[in-house]
Parts: sequence; structure tokens; C-alpha cells
Amino acid sequence: MKYVPIPIAMLEVGRPLPIDIWSDTGQLLLKKGQPVVSEQHRDKLHAFNASSTPGDAMAWQRAYERMVHEMLRDGVDVQTIAQAPMPSRIREVDYVAGTALSGGWPDLQDVLRGILYQGGLAINPLSRLDGMARTVLKLLEADPDDALFRLFQMLGDNSLGYCSTHALLTGTISLLTADKLGLDPSVRRSLLDAALTQNIGMARDQDSLSRQNAAPTEWQRQLIADHAGRSADTLHHLGLEDEDTLDLVRWHHKPLHPEALPRNRMARRVLATADGFVAKMAARKSRTPMPAISAAKSIFAAAEGEAATVGGAMATSTGFYPPGTYVLLVNGDTAVVAQRGARANAPWVIPVMDKNSMPVTVYTCRDTHDPAWALVTPLNFQSVKVSVSADRVQRARARMPKA
Repeated sequence: MKYVPIPIAMLEVGRPLPIDIWSDTGQLLLKKGQPVVSEQHRDKLHAFNASSTPGDAMAWQRAYERMVHEMLRDGVDVQTIAQAPMPSRIREVDYVAGTALSGGWPDLQDVLRGILYQGGLAINPLSRLDGMARTVLKLLEADPDDALFRLFQMLGDNSLGYCSTHALLTGTISLLTADKLGLDPSVRRSLLDAALTQNIGMARDQDSLSRQNAAPTEWQRQLIADHAGRSADTLHHLGLEDEDTLDLVRWHHKPLHPEALPRNRMARRVLATADGFVAKMAARKSRTPMPAISAAKSIFAAAEGEAATVGGAMATSTGFYPPGTYVLLVNGDTAVVAQRGARANAPWVIPVMDKNSMPVTVYTCRDTHDPAWALVTPLNFQSVKVSVSADRVQRARARMPKA
């Protein structure tokens, strides 16, 4: 049998283990219910390359992801979550194959966050990341506007954890931009894989920074400066061999670096631009998030050559007012953008709050190209105090007149 290495550093001394632990040669080291009794005992597990069966490994990983989700939901501090050990209980449902990716974008976000938080200690992550990328491609092909809507809505909710939302949204925008630029289809998968994992070297710290009131410390600035190389090294350690993905991850902050692979130059520009674009729109305790059109201008306004080409393709791919973001209409209504329009500056929207700040109960799509529903200005997430149902938005879009 092929055994899967376990995250030994995340085992809590004295806490019963929920699975049998084996050496990589098949020798039973600990039976289910027994604990690691000391740090010396932990060292011995390292010496024997402590592992588990593939089924137990996947179930334990799912239990960890659920634990992280519940801690975030309950408002537990990110630093506390970062120090949490592997759970001592695995539910029966954790052993059901395929449940991790059955719930669409929110479920993808949960699973990816768990993998990114564990970093180099993640259990069998490459096969899970592969399944995740396949699901992203499938969902994006089925309905790109719904993908953008749900991800931009997640970006406005800091309680979900920023690192995985950033990764999924950066990947989605990168793919749409690559299509607009006509990049070779072979590039798309490496571009997505890189977007999902580019920050695996600092995912927990990325979430901490998003909730931090003060500017980054000197140590945090150094971590940010080093994280691209650290992420590439982590992925290589986990067994990733695709040199294009590793290249994109390592140089996503320095797309023109002389050591980078020449064939990926345009893809690196796309990833670097999408990374910065999403970061500027993200909610922070230390600053107000930018509306998409302001973020685009701050990045693309002075761009020339290839940078301008990538910026223009990205702006038209998402629209100046992407699905899932908010706008003020000429009649005083607050609306959520439901779908990109024929022009980048004229999306379809759904009014969700009237001029008197009362919720609109019936979701109806309106074309902002119509002067009666003209768009006045974008709004940031923090200024809108109304809950929006993504499923009701999707149903309203289905009632739109066909072009």
C-alpha cells in the first residue's frame, strides 16, 4: 500500500489521534486513540516518516478544513487558527469521497483555505488542487458572470478568510484575461494553478494582514517580499513538477525577472496584474477598499506596451463594474451588478435598496444603458448594509430578455 505523510508538526502532545499511524514501510507506529506522548516521541515519528492510509489522510484533511471553517465562522482570531493542531475527531461524512467539491464556489473556498493554511504540511494536496482546478474551469465555463458575482461578493466578506478568496478570484480574472488576449490554451491551466497557490508560503499571514489595523511591520514586509519564492519552494517540496506553474508562482511579483522563463512572460504579466487588481479591491481594516474602476485606473492608467495591453484586456473581461460589486443609480437606488453588459461601462444590475434605504424585495435585472437606470458611481462593499442572495440573483438573470 502507498502511504501518505502526515503533518507531524501539527500533532498536539497528549491528544488522542483519530487514525492509525504507520511508517512509510507499513509498520504500525500508533493505534487510533493513542496520543503522541512527548516531543521526543514526535521526533521518533519524524524518523519513521509517519504516515497514514490515503483514505484516512483525506478524511483527516476534510476534518481540518471543517474545523478551520467553524473557527472563522465563530470569529476566532486568525493567529489562534494558525496555531490549531490537527483535529482529534473525524466524522463519518469526512470519509465520503467527493463531498469536498460538491458545493460550488463557497465549498471550493473552504477547501482551498485549508490547503493554503497548512502549506508544506498539507496532506496529499496536489491531487486535491487538481480536482479543484478542474471544478473552477467547469464552473467558469458554465457561467462566468455567476463566477465573478459570487467571488466578488466573497471578497467583500472578510469573515470568510481572504487568502482563498483572493486566489480563486485572481485565477478567474486571469483566465478571462488570457482568453481575451488569445493566449495559448496550454497556458490556462498553469496560470490557474499558479493563481490558486501563489501565496501558499504566507496564507495565514495574508489573512492576518487583511484584519490588521496597523501598517505591516518590517518583519511582515520582508515576508511579503519573500513569499513568492517561498511559495514556489513549498510547491516543489510537495511534489509539483510543472515548471511553468513554478515559474509563474516564483516570479508573479517580478514578471520581467531575467531568470524567469521567456515563454511565460505574458502569462506572468496577467497573473501579476490580476493579483494587484484584486488586492486593491479587498476589504482591509487599515484602508478602504477601492471600487473596481478605481483599482483599474490606479494600475493601468500610466501603463504602456504589454502592460497596457494586459490592463485593457482585464478591464474589458471583468467590466468596469464587475458582477458582485455595488453601484448607485440615477434614481437613487443602490444596486448590485448582476451581469456584464455589451459595454464595459454599462452592466446589468439589480436594485437591492431604494433611495430611502429600504430593501427591494423583488429582484429585477435592469440595463444601465437605459437612461432611466443609468449608473452614477460605484460603491464599496462597506457602504452597503443589505444582504444579497446569489441564488435569487441567478434566478433574476434567467428571466432577462435574450439578446
